[in-house]
Amino acid sequence: MSAGRNEEQGAGGLSGTVEAMKELIRSNDPVLISFVSALLKEAGIAFTVLDTNMSVMEGSIGVLPQRVLVDGALVSKARALLTEAGVGDDLERDNRS
Repeated sequence: MSAGRNEEQGAGGLSGTVEAMKELIRSNDPVLISFVSALLKEAGIAFTVLDTNMSVMEGSIGVLPQRVLVDGALVSKARALLTEAGVGDDLERDNRS
């Protein structure tokens, strides 16, 4: 097993290699998060949105950003997709290659 990768047993008992999730974008803008989510879903890129319920904890003032993470193996494809869609400037800078 290489660094940053985990063996995981998926549905149906099939095992596969899953690379660690990488942060793709971080934003307080719910419209941007929704747009990015729609682009990734349409492209068939698995993703997860973290911190969506933090607004309840913070008092609904939108201070804490939501984060979109994708499988590390697909991060380059996801970045290219978002850049092509015109939201490349919003990508997390420290995760760019």
